[in-house]
Amino acid sequence: MKQSYNVYADEQVVAEPAAEGRLSGKTFAVKDVFDIAGYTAGAGNPDWLRTHEPAVQHAAVVEMLLRSGARLAGTTITDEMMYSINGENAHYGTPVNVKAPGRIPGGSSSGSAAAVSAGLVDFAIGTDTGGSIRVPSAYCGIYGIRPTHGAVDTAGLIPLAPSFDTAGWMARDAQTLLEVGHVLLGKQMGIASNTGFRRIRFASDVWQLTDKHTYDAASSYFLALYNLAEEHDDVIAAPNGLHKWRDAFRTIQGLEIWREHQSWIEQERPTFGPGIAERFAWASTLEAKDSEAAFMLREAASKRMDELLGTDAVLVLPTVPAIAPLLNLGGEEVEQRRLRTFEMSCMAGLAGLPQITVPIIGELGCPVGISFVAGRGQDLRLLEWVANYVAEIVKEVC
Repeated sequence: MKQSYNVYADEQVVAEPAAEGRLSGKTFAVKDVFDIAGYTAGAGNPDWLRTHEPAVQHAAVVEMLLRSGARLAGTTITDEMMYSINGENAHYGTPVNVKAPGRIPGGSSSGSAAAVSAGLVDFAIGTDTGGSIRVPSAYCGIYGIRPTHGAVDTAGLIPLAPSFDTAGWMARDAQTLLEVGHVLLGKQMGIASNTGFRRIRFASDVWQLTDKHTYDAASSYFLALYNLAEEHDDVIAAPNGLHKWRDAFRTIQGLEIWREHQSWIEQERPTFGPGIAERFAWASTLEAKDSEAAFMLREAASKRMDELLGTDAVLVLPTVPAIAPLLNLGGEEVEQRRLRTFEMSCMAGLAGLPQITVPIIGELGCPVGISFVAGRGQDLRLLEWVANYVAEIVKEVC
């Protein structure tokens, strides 16, 4: 009997390769927020599924992958409306995290991460607005990338917050992550295989947010990482406080989310699960005229990250504060964990920069992640550097 991991929104939504190419022989799954011709993307909510029509053509990323020889094996569960990083869906259940049984997979690209981690597909497509690829990749023990904002075509994607939304991908190994990048990043240039970044910078203020187990697990790799560059140093990524960057991100995200979905919510009165309903209610209270400070801080954060990275540096930080929380938790503790995670993930989102999370083993044998952030448009360079160098240091846990 086939084991069920509850990762698929619809395992019957398949598509054969449209041509031979770089990804021939590989299978992939797609988060249930991308258009698949003849199918209605559900966005993790039954009312969204009920009130929308089937797509007339594939989303851009799906079309590119099929034309590169990959086979679509199904669509995957997402947190409702992509508005969570936990991975628990009140309507469709929680995908199984095979690397950390009894713990959440992370979201909102929960099914995509779980499918890759369980070996059901070679890679999967997700979205990352505030951490929705990076967090589940870390919790599920796989590689994941949030690309430079705008580097990958998002045509055919249900939006959440467009100025932050990205289409990214996950894989069990760094080489597959790179191969998919060659397809989706188009003409972006990579680097020669014998070069890398001149400077490695460690975000000390972000590392302070981890628990001791996670820091100890990650820091055991620091010395080897030092040797990958001519220089290394510790920096304060957010001199005015990560919590301020986080709050600016959440405010701008909330404004955009309500702008995108207000009409549908007010017309259809959808049923949302716990947490999701409260977030939409909060977003509905935001006013752009009262949020000028958030937009100013986004500009300052983007400038700060550009100064730190330029075109020859990479920033090292934890992906998540600790191993995945247990299933079915609630209350203030879970909310505080979610906010602390956002403090880690908001930097790449605010600045629109590429970030790759690499799996390592943390407490109780459960996965966590080390992340690497590079300058704007340095996606392929970062992918090649991780595949050629970092993956040899941070041993595969998949």
